[in-house]
Amino acid sequence: MDTIDRNHVLIVEDEDNIRRFISINLANSGFTVSEAAFGSEAMHSFETNQPDVIVLDIMLPDTNGFEVCRKLREKDPGVIIIFLTARGQDLDKIHGLEIGADDYIVKPFNPLELVARIKAILRRTEAAGKPQRMVLHAGPIRLDLNSNKVFKHDDSIELTPKEFLLMKAFLEHPDTALSRNELMNLVWGEDYVGDPKTVDVHVRKLREKIEEDASNPHWLETIWGLGYRFRKDG
Repeated sequence: MDTIDRNHVLIVEDEDNIRRFISINLANSGFTVSEAAFGSEAMHSFETNQPDVIVLDIMLPDTNGFEVCRKLREKDPGVIIIFLTARGQDLDKIHGLEIGADDYIVKPFNPLELVARIKAILRRTEAAGKPQRMVLHAGPIRLDLNSNKVFKHDDSIELTPKEFLLMKAFLEHPDTALSRNELMNLVWGEDYVGDPKTVDVHVRKLREKIEEDASNPHWLETIWGLGYRFRKDG
């Protein structure tokens, strides 16, 4: 069994049988588990237990998972959030990623896949959290890896954790065409098994923050049929 340092998972799911099924499998894999059936319970459990990972269903009796995700992100931008979505609900997946979810998994799912995804995300975030003293710069963007701050010219830009890592990947490879798979490996890790459209969603949000005109990007270019490239100079 893997050794897990950050091991507390909060499961937010109103269907008792699904919630218990997830809980048992996570506990058998070495995680500490808390449960909630309502959004209000989830917020209370978050304040009380300070979980490292939240497995969050979109449809809840008293609210929806999107609203819970927004509130959680306001309280702790670093908490890991994995959405549970119904099969075929692509718009829900995309919206969840846009508002700050780290990943999503489609019902019905193999509990071993959920365990693997949680462990993979924890490994990536722990590796990314190691302090480094260096500054990356290209075009108008400056990224300080010591303070985890990003600036456009001299103005600070607020990025989500995934947007920050994506920006870091581009600045580490300026003027280089990076495929979606390469970006997924750099940002989400080589063992990530999600949809490549995840990259497109995050690039779109990143453009809205760094480009003068996100619909006509100057710095973050699309390489059709491949992926993206960040221009080093104007």
